[in-house]
Amino acid sequence: SENGTRCVLSSLSEFPEGFFTPQERKDGGIVIYFIIILYMFLAVSIVCDDYFLPSLEIISECLGLSQDVAGATFMAAGSSAPELVTAFLGAFVTKGDIGVSTILGSAIYNLLGISAACGLFSSVVSRLSCWPLFRDCLAYTISAAAVLAMISDNRIYWYESASLLLIYGCYVLVLCFDIKINQYLMKKFSPCCTCFTKAMEENAEQQPLVGWREESGPLIRQQSRTDSGIFQDELDYSQLSTSLHGLDEISEDHPNVFTMPEADMKRILWVLSLPIITLLYLTIPDCRRQFWRNWFMVTFLISAAWISAITYVLVWMVTIAGETLGIPESVMGLTLLAAGTSVPDTVASVLVARKGNGDMAMSNIVGSNVFDMLCLGIPWFIKTAFINTSGPIEVNSNGLTYTAISLICSVVFIFLAVHLNGWKIDKRLGTICLVLYLVFTVLSILYELGIIGNNPTRVCGN
Repeated sequence: SENGTRCVLSSLSEFPEGFFTPQERKDGGIVIYFIIILYMFLAVSIVCDDYFLPSLEIISECLGLSQDVAGATFMAAGSSAPELVTAFLGAFVTKGDIGVSTILGSAIYNLLGISAACGLFSSVVSRLSCWPLFRDCLAYTISAAAVLAMISDNRIYWYESASLLLIYGCYVLVLCFDIKINQYLMKKFSPCCTCFTKAMEENAEQQPLVGWREESGPLIRQQSRTDSGIFQDELDYSQLSTSLHGLDEISEDHPNVFTMPEADMKRILWVLSLPIITLLYLTIPDCRRQFWRNWFMVTFLISAAWISAITYVLVWMVTIAGETLGIPESVMGLTLLAAGTSVPDTVASVLVARKGNGDMAMSNIVGSNVFDMLCLGIPWFIKTAFINTSGPIEVNSNGLTYTAISLICSVVFIFLAVHLNGWKIDKRLGTICLVLYLVFTVLSILYELGIIGNNPTRVCGN
């Protein structure tokens, strides 16, 4: 630092050089980057819609998971794969704070930004249960507090990183006994959760998965706490097709990915996305089809790997575009980069929210943040316990106080917003979350730029 000004590395230092020089980008080459960014958004949507979510549903069916548990575990782990890759890069390759800054910097977007997207982009009003949201918010608050406490002295020891793994292990243990804990708490605190207790008791005898053939009922569709299904059998797989490339038609058999849509706009989008559709078809087994049904774990892992690769390219392109347009580094990290690394979470949550799976969407939103804390713990533990046992990892914790306040406030605000909105995801909740996210973002940017507080930053070398 110089004269109290904090020096931060440029985001471009974490990525390869672009295929245009700075002057070529300013002369019009930036358009190519924006085209690639849009195409990467489309690619993530296709991966999530055609492969990632169907594999998740079969996993949930086999394990008998409820919507929220599936969203907080497998869905959160798969859609947070980019953050895990980023954390490993930060710990073993770049030796910088990219993992910490990316994960903590995007936490508010994950909570408020994705919640806003689920409410605003879904035409279906989804009911929420109070226990899953409370459980995930509590777990995230504890894990975030643990991370913030251990990096407060700028050093990470092996036992501190091990505590993160222990916290996540306890979280998974709670999820294993989720239904029993839920039933006990609902009975204990039934005065404040009467309607949800009643719904739980009415559906207590249902199977873990129930079909979606009755989906033509009212828009507000109450889900059982043991209901994890977007579909029941192979005939219902096509109902999951709600993404941008548009296979919305419901037929008796799952349509081939190469079937051209009938609507003109969907045809244009389908033709543009044909290269990525073909590439994914050749590399990922489609577990929606009977022949590949038993390969669902392979589908899940490969689709998560594709999500990581596409997100990396997306963030790379966004970083170069922001640098070309002269957007300050601190603003980039809090807006474009935070949103870019959370594209899989956004797409997956919006897709399931559009099907009325409110608990799964919200558990993915908060559960992804809990998993992100684990993403920091794994590489830290491996490095301190097995690779560099002589001393702790050095990290930079400037701005820690404001980060802690922001994370805690965002968790409290999202819980209160859902409660005041009647425990449902709709456009009103989306609007509230959007306003809160914009307020937090503006305050964060002003803080990072040194306009408020005493934490001015500049890019190193400038």
